[in-house]
Amino acid sequence: MEQVLSQSSSGQAKQFLKLQAQLRENWHNLEQLEEDDGDILVIPSLSLDQREIQKIQGHIYYEERLLFSLIRLWNPRTRVVYVTSMPLPPIVIEYYLQLLPGIPFSHARDRLLLLTTYDSSIKPLTEKILERPRLMERIKQALRPEKTFMICYNSTPRERELSVQLNVPLYALDPDLLYWGTKSGSRQIFAECDVPHPDGSDKVENADDLAVVAAELWERQPDLQRMVVKLNEGFSGEGNALLDLRLLNAVTPGKASHASRVSAIRDRFPYLGFQSKNETWENFASRIPELGAIVEAFIEGEEKHSPSVQGRITPDGEVEIVSTHDQILGGPHQQIFLGCRFPANESYRLRLQDLGLRIGRNLAQKGALERFGVDFMAVRNSQPEGYTDWDIQAIEINLRKGGTTHPFMTLKFLTKGRYELSTGLFYSQQGRPKYYVASDNLQKERYRGLLPEDLMNIIAYHRLHFDTSTETGTVFHLIGCLSEFGKVGLTSIGNSMQQAEDIYNQVVKVLDQETVKNLS
Repeated sequence: MEQVLSQSSSGQAKQFLKLQAQLRENWHNLEQLEEDDGDILVIPSLSLDQREIQKIQGHIYYEERLLFSLIRLWNPRTRVVYVTSMPLPPIVIEYYLQLLPGIPFSHARDRLLLLTTYDSSIKPLTEKILERPRLMERIKQALRPEKTFMICYNSTPRERELSVQLNVPLYALDPDLLYWGTKSGSRQIFAECDVPHPDGSDKVENADDLAVVAAELWERQPDLQRMVVKLNEGFSGEGNALLDLRLLNAVTPGKASHASRVSAIRDRFPYLGFQSKNETWENFASRIPELGAIVEAFIEGEEKHSPSVQGRITPDGEVEIVSTHDQILGGPHQQIFLGCRFPANESYRLRLQDLGLRIGRNLAQKGALERFGVDFMAVRNSQPEGYTDWDIQAIEINLRKGGTTHPFMTLKFLTKGRYELSTGLFYSQQGRPKYYVASDNLQKERYRGLLPEDLMNIIAYHRLHFDTSTETGTVFHLIGCLSEFGKVGLTSIGNSMQQAEDIYNQVVKVLDQETVKNLS
């Protein structure tokens, strides 16, 4: 039986690679891919560890994050098929389609097919689709052979199976390469590329070995104050915990044996600083045999930023840097991704591009495709005569779409502008540099109960919407999340960083004013 399954899996992998080869045959560059007469199948499944996903409030509504893909309908020859777990509110779809300049609403709507599984369970969307052969057949019937590609949030064996069953090439990573997006795989690539990164360990698979590698890291760096314990396949910082070594003074290196340090660290594990108040050591430890874990030196510094660089690997293997960001982090230890600012600080964004290209070329050699992102830590160092520099350390590679993907693609599709590698800036067609502040996590208790219709009324009355004439304003997402969780996403676009900040702050001010009655 195992041999039959292995042969089936092998045959599926070969068919998957054959389909992906069509991307190279049909679309030789990204511009052709985005502007050609084709169908785009959007599968916004969060095919991630479901126990980790449940830590995110309103996670099912994150399927709305890829709705920026609807802006692709500005091309009058493009068709989009968008599949979700539950039906999308018509008002949300109308909101996105009305952003399209120069395209009649009815024309765009006719080229959009919305399908749903009517299944709100915790299972990933892709799994729900695979369980519904009649829905699969509807998707097949809607697509034009040889003129279709599929995009997703992240690529796993489920997305590969869906690609093969639908006979549609997936413009995403081959799941066999997922290791390079884990914490340990990222560290290996950083070492191969000679990219600076914090001292740390290889992957371990149980808590006892985790205590050993933590003690070894401490012995290599006796002055280390804290270290980060990471599940090997965590995301958005949710799989991270902080181990404070300052609470273990009695067993510091030089004062105690290796065995006693290992024992003291193991005893300290139940008191790790977790990112979620609902997380426990028992739950965290139970994931280690399944996902693996590493330890890494915590980067200290009075002035720290958390920048990132995003790139794409084209079907013919070319690497393109598409953006840099400064991430906005929150949570008890500033480890949780909340939002971002574009572009990254001018003091280091060109260095991020260089490091991103180095890493992207390594990934391309390994066979990776489409989007990748690299997270860094930047610590400001003061030098003589007032000169300042930034110590840049790579933290992890993400081989999926992330929190910086949808705001940047929204900007790109709305303005049809270009990213300039020489400056690290994005320019509209009129040559204006563009900036934005974006978040998936504008969340307040007072916002609960706001319906999508309420939000649209507020947007219209206070003129918060994106203005295509000035190419400034706010584009909202996660709109379906607002009523139940008081949470919404937004991208505030300006012609300067200050203007983008002001637009974002104005949105918050208006929403607060409009919901003041909710506090009573």
